[in-house]
Amino acid sequence: MNNASDTPDSTPATGGADTPPDRLAIDPKSPFCDMDLLRRGVGIRFKGTVRNNVEEYCISEGWVRVQAGKAVDRKGNPLTIKLNGPVEAWYEDLGESAPVAKA
Repeated sequence: MNNASDTPDSTPATGGADTPPDRLAIDPKSPFCDMDLLRRGVGIRFKGTVRNNVEEYCISEGWVRVQAGKAVDRKGNPLTIKLNGPVEAWYEDLGESAPVAKA
């Protein structure tokens, strides 16, 4: 699937088997969506607070995208806003001692 000609911006890349990728989205239309990783359960800590409403995140750029209330666009997709700050991610299926991916 991933070969040397793929760029990091076009496909999700994993940092290792036990740490989540640098960027991940829940929207199936996004090139950064990976349903296998999402099924494992990814925990997100943003600015020191565990968040469960994150639509997309990028650890290296330091942002998360969350839903903006109940607003939707004309196609029924939720409107999102980008929040900047420190982001940490881990796999929830590994328990309390899971390795954390952070910048």
